[in-house]
Amino acid sequence: MRNQTQFYINGAWVKPSRANDFNVINPADESVCATISLGSKADTDLAVAAAKNALVTWSTSSKEERIEVLQALYSIYKRRWSDMAEAISLEMGAPIDFASTAQTGSGAGHIKTFIAKLKNFEFEKPLGDHAPDNRLVYEPKGVCALITPWNWPINQITLKVIPAIATGCTMVLKPSEIAPLSSMVFAEMIDEAGLPAGVFNLINGDGPGVGSQLSAHLDVDMVSFTGSTRAGALISHNAADDFKRIGLELGGKGANIIFADADDAAVERGVKHCFSNTGQSCNAPTRMLVERSVYEQSVAKAQTVAAQTSVDLPAKQGSHMGPVVSQLQFDKIQNLIQQGVDEKATLSAGGVGKPEGFETGYFVKPTIFSDVNNQMTIAQTEIFGPVLSMIPFENEEDAIAIANDTCFGLTNYIQTQDVDKAKRVAKRLRSGMVEINGADLGMDAPFGGYKHSGIGREGGVLGLEEFLEVKVISGWE
Repeated sequence: MRNQTQFYINGAWVKPSRANDFNVINPADESVCATISLGSKADTDLAVAAAKNALVTWSTSSKEERIEVLQALYSIYKRRWSDMAEAISLEMGAPIDFASTAQTGSGAGHIKTFIAKLKNFEFEKPLGDHAPDNRLVYEPKGVCALITPWNWPINQITLKVIPAIATGCTMVLKPSEIAPLSSMVFAEMIDEAGLPAGVFNLINGDGPGVGSQLSAHLDVDMVSFTGSTRAGALISHNAADDFKRIGLELGGKGANIIFADADDAAVERGVKHCFSNTGQSCNAPTRMLVERSVYEQSVAKAQTVAAQTSVDLPAKQGSHMGPVVSQLQFDKIQNLIQQGVDEKATLSAGGVGKPEGFETGYFVKPTIFSDVNNQMTIAQTEIFGPVLSMIPFENEEDAIAIANDTCFGLTNYIQTQDVDKAKRVAKRLRSGMVEINGADLGMDAPFGGYKHSGIGREGGVLGLEEFLEVKVISGWE
């Protein structure tokens, strides 16, 4: 068992102001795999003060200085790749191959991409030929509170920490207390990379404690949060009194529209995407909308894919599905599966209870409901587990109406060989992202959504701009 009760504040590992131990649970066997400490207001104040003091010099650092430290961090990250993958697999149950390629790989991809975008970013530029004496200046927002989730831990950490460093901000990171080990490894990398003391600080804590303290702190200029819609609303209220900037990446209930002319692999691709990361992704395509003429055969295909989806221990190599992250998450998923049954959706695969052979650990059966209508709880609620709802539709207009009939608007998906139809439908879907026929979004694509899916965008140039203020100066020339 790991004992990691210290925080990283002002360039050093320090003890918490008072003991408040918290056990980190291995979701594969329900054992205690580490002990951390949950911070107090005194710890929060200390970390924010360190960030505020460091802002004086880091905010005026050159682009070259920032690039140099990020390049050093990238080299260290690649060298410690296996440490990161093992931490993620242990803390949140991702199978080790997936933890390495997808989870750890996403962190490396964001560091590399932000370095490239920073090199080409102009922090000062003319307003335009019509106003030659006007200059636009991009300046760091200031002290940033970065609050990250457990489902894609290093992905979300790098989407916040790297652009904050790149733009001259200073920060306090509060990772999820459920899956904090990867962030501790990352803090070790930051320390080795030689970032000036106080620029990056890490405190472990829970949402009602450190999370609320950070979002309401008078010396915090910006809050960037990824997590539930409910928590996002609370953070918005906390940050409102002194008009902090907030960036929120919240929930989703993505529709995957499968038209009758979709390619043969569309259903299989959609089911596997829904079950990826054990369904614990905000952009998962959890509603499969299928044109009526191919609905029954699509349900049969989905059942086959579910039957072929293996569940196994995270430590084992392979493309299987691991456990969900916690008892709380497991119970929520089980209750929603039962609700789907109670609402008379057809249980086509999986169901309540654990897969055969897994009495211990938070393992969930790959589950598919068919004959779902969009008013059912399972069609409207972000389940955050390997549960797919299959809904028939009549025509293009019907598909668009069903897809948009949700409080969320993160990612939608379209499967059709008709290019014009794909483009037409994509423009009418109320979501921040649309993926057509399995084409991946670029690493620098802006990630974020409409409605209850959040505010702002992460990744790429827009991800840098999230952490910048814009000033215009006249009489420059």
